[in-house]
Amino acid sequence: MIDVPSIFGIDVFNEQVMKERLDKDTYNALKATIKNGESLNINIANAVAKAMKEWAIEKGCTHYTHWFQPMTGITAEKHDSFLTPADNGKVIMEFSGKELAKGESDASSFPNGGIRATFEARGYTAWDPTSYAFIKDSSLYIPTAFMSYTGEVLDKKTPLLRSMDRISEEAVRVLKLFGKDNVLRVTANVGAEQEYFLIDRKMYDKRKDLKYTGRTLFGAKATKGQELEDHYFGAIKNRVSMFMKELDEQLWRLGIYSKTKHNEVAPAQHELAPIFTTTNIATDQNQLTMETMKTIARKHGMSCLLHEKPFKGVNGSGKHNNWSLNTNLGENLLKPGKKPEENTQFLLFLAAVVKAVDEHQDLLRLSVATAGNDHRLGSSEAPPAIISMYLGDDLEAIVDAIIRHEDYESHGKVLMQTGVESMPDFKKDTSDRNRTSPFAFTGNKFEFRSLGSSISISCPNIMLNTIVADTLSQFADKLEKAENFNSACRSLIRKTFREHRRIIFNGDGYTDEWVEEAKRRGLLNLENTPDALKHFIDEKNIELFERNHIYGKKEIYARYEILLENYSKVISIEAQTMINMAKKDIFPAVSRFTGDLAKTIINKKAVSTSIPTDEEEKLLMNMSALLSQFSKLTDKLDENLDKALSFKTDPLTLSIYYRDNVLSVMNELRDISDTMETDMATEYWPYPSYGDMLYSVQ
Repeated sequence: MIDVPSIFGIDVFNEQVMKERLDKDTYNALKATIKNGESLNINIANAVAKAMKEWAIEKGCTHYTHWFQPMTGITAEKHDSFLTPADNGKVIMEFSGKELAKGESDASSFPNGGIRATFEARGYTAWDPTSYAFIKDSSLYIPTAFMSYTGEVLDKKTPLLRSMDRISEEAVRVLKLFGKDNVLRVTANVGAEQEYFLIDRKMYDKRKDLKYTGRTLFGAKATKGQELEDHYFGAIKNRVSMFMKELDEQLWRLGIYSKTKHNEVAPAQHELAPIFTTTNIATDQNQLTMETMKTIARKHGMSCLLHEKPFKGVNGSGKHNNWSLNTNLGENLLKPGKKPEENTQFLLFLAAVVKAVDEHQDLLRLSVATAGNDHRLGSSEAPPAIISMYLGDDLEAIVDAIIRHEDYESHGKVLMQTGVESMPDFKKDTSDRNRTSPFAFTGNKFEFRSLGSSISISCPNIMLNTIVADTLSQFADKLEKAENFNSACRSLIRKTFREHRRIIFNGDGYTDEWVEEAKRRGLLNLENTPDALKHFIDEKNIELFERNHIYGKKEIYARYEILLENYSKVISIEAQTMINMAKKDIFPAVSRFTGDLAKTIINKKAVSTSIPTDEEEKLLMNMSALLSQFSKLTDKLDENLDKALSFKTDPLTLSIYYRDNVLSVMNELRDISDTMETDMATEYWPYPSYGDMLYSVQ
């Protein structure tokens, strides 16, 4: 039995540990930094470093690392020991405030979008005191930011922290207009639900595509997928349950609020959901969760797949980003209250989000744009590429009443009657859940559902925080000058809802009718990553980021190039893997099958009593024709890939070439391969089938 309260956060240098090991002044200074964003001086850093080192050594640590999040989308770490030479060939264990506060890393070896040349190596890591240090694998992990020698940020954490400061600053401004002078900080909080697949490690090891790309590049549909809807919330298999149990325990030790676990819709698919925490900590913890999932899966003889679409034809995996705003006094600014139509403060913040999402659809869309997520968006398990907002019937009716300048009277919650005497009745929520909405209001928060399962949640939250902060700034500028605040506030809410009503859509986002309706409304439909990312450098977006001090122009262009290059590199690796599999494994396997089938037909014809069937000859003809097409398409893919690798062009043009001339041929090649796999004998096929993999864990 696990004593959860006793192990929770046991490997984290959290507030409880700080209080026990720091003197009162140091503790209060550090707490003020964590809660209110105040700066720390070197004396405080020295005291914290000494306490951290002693705590870590007591728990068996010999090293420390500045743990950061470069633009690779995963984390990075370099480990240094506490060891310092002493007299007589001895050593002592030391760790200073300077070592805590600043580290150095090679800034040219990480994606930098041209900011650092290969010979310009120096980069810095800087301690982020707002995210707790923790222990893993006998090292003290210190969450840090990462920047170049010339001062540009090269990571995902620094812009996120900047965006959190901006939304706090502007939300506090607005709240002061409501007389809430005691609110010092507003925090954007996030709970990121994480979906993933588990398959047997032996199956994974036999699939080159999974090992090199994270998804199956070939694979015919299994005879049973998710059609019976019997996996979602179903009984968890024993092997998976043991994995989940150890995962929970390890995450709890790291102070991660792992709350919910269940089977997802697709076979072999599962989900973990945490409790809300500050966006910065939630981002760090989600990265740590993904790393821990992979490590523990290996211990249980399984492989954890975090790709957005590891298996064609079954649900892919997303990461639902639940986002809310809370004051330092504990008030949720997105909580409607019993009568939202009378809650002016809530309606103003709601209007700010509506306006922000409508005006910056492109930024929200590009924040989730990856080669992997392109396979998932718009399918049955994910929202479409068109950004819209779901408010629910009650809130939508309130918005429309405000626009029409009409009174609205809420009817409250309806009582749901079970009709069973022994079971209690309960109140129905005022809004349903819309799986097809990219950005849905779900009671006291917004759920951004478009995120892919493998990405860092930092970029979507940078965008969310920034666009809402910018809108709140515009609101504050107007309302601070108003002679009558209440009247001006009501007028601003009405004007905002009227001008941005188009973004609100409560219907089915999967229909062709919605695509046409969205077009009529003037909403963007950015169907793939190159189409989305090109908007990163639109002038309005550069001005937005510079105005809010999130990115400088050079940093924006660097990210634009990095993300486009990543898209092209992903497809390039997939294409190379596909060619390797096609030439070395699939073509020889099908050739053996057709050769043996031809021999069987010839042998039958040689014996008068045994005549080959029309079906056998037809199968041979069909397979031979398919193999010929397969060979030609493999050569075409090879040729198109060679052209792409030799191109000297800008990142956007290259990404479009990969999309139109490499990915398109990959899809054709796959279709033929999957047909051949379906039609030939199982023992000839060189890889585990979809059925083998999806049902490999019992």
